[in-house]
Amino acid sequence: MAELQRAPTHLVQTPVADSRRWNQFEPRDGDIVIATFAKCGTTWTQRIVDLLVFQSAEVRPFGEISPWLDSTIFNTVEDDLATLRAQTHRRYIKSHLPFDALPVWDTVKYIHVGRDGRDARLSWQNHQQGFTPGISARIAAQAMALAAERGETLAGPPPRAPEDPREYLIQWFEQLEAALDAPGGAGSTSFGFEFFGFEATYWRERRRPNLLLVHYNDLKDDLAGEMRRISDFLDIATPKTLMPSLVEAARFETMKRDGDALFPRLKEAFDRGADRFLNQGRSGRWRQYLSAEDIARYEAIARRASTPGLAHWLEGGRGIAGDPTSSRD
Repeated sequence: MAELQRAPTHLVQTPVADSRRWNQFEPRDGDIVIATFAKCGTTWTQRIVDLLVFQSAEVRPFGEISPWLDSTIFNTVEDDLATLRAQTHRRYIKSHLPFDALPVWDTVKYIHVGRDGRDARLSWQNHQQGFTPGISARIAAQAMALAAERGETLAGPPPRAPEDPREYLIQWFEQLEAALDAPGGAGSTSFGFEFFGFEATYWRERRRPNLLLVHYNDLKDDLAGEMRRISDFLDIATPKTLMPSLVEAARFETMKRDGDALFPRLKEAFDRGADRFLNQGRSGRWRQYLSAEDIARYEAIARRASTPGLAHWLEGGRGIAGDPTSSRD
């Protein structure tokens, strides 16, 4: 029976998530939690874990098998918990919470995926641009409800985000700098957390034996090797003869091709369904938009907002920074 090692120390309530939804979750030995900042490889890792758990390259609607438990904009918490209770296979659950907002149980495995913040932000731009009117209205309603609960008044809808990728990134740099300059330094924004503060919650606890840090770039560079690493971490003995077919099923191009079958409900949230949701699967796209001065500005933000080891790992992954557990900071 899973034993609680650390209770959450951070309450998160945003227009799309509520960490209290985990209060009713009943863990089982061997459960897997895939927890990331948005657009850092969550869905990719869910598919990898799905393939490893079932030991099959079959196309399954894993987005429904693996609920985003902290989300308030899709299913009720009662429905998500009922889905999980009914499952007899090894369960894998999605989260977009910082690690200090999650309960940590001794026999539950946690996988965190990191990515260069600039890549994640550009992917978020595509994500945001594809919202259907229905999902946009749902998020707005949740924002109003949350403001009312806090006794606040919303000034109105946020200003339209820039269409130009560079302008979009620069706007984000300004938000990061404002968060750093606010009392308390790198911490909360209107969404409940900022990128570097979020990542730091996993970095601080990276030596926990039941927490694995994976990086988007490493998945891109050596998908087979990273899948073996994840399989070993999950104590899943995947036969060498089977692994190539699982790796092929986990490739971005394969997932993009099978998107509608993997995510049958995505058209409710995105204008092109899975085709929008699974965007380009690339790293370093920000280089074509940012000047040398812009890049230096971001690197200065990273130095202020994170430790050297975390900043190095976020930028390049294990292939460049080495294993996170070996980092001194």
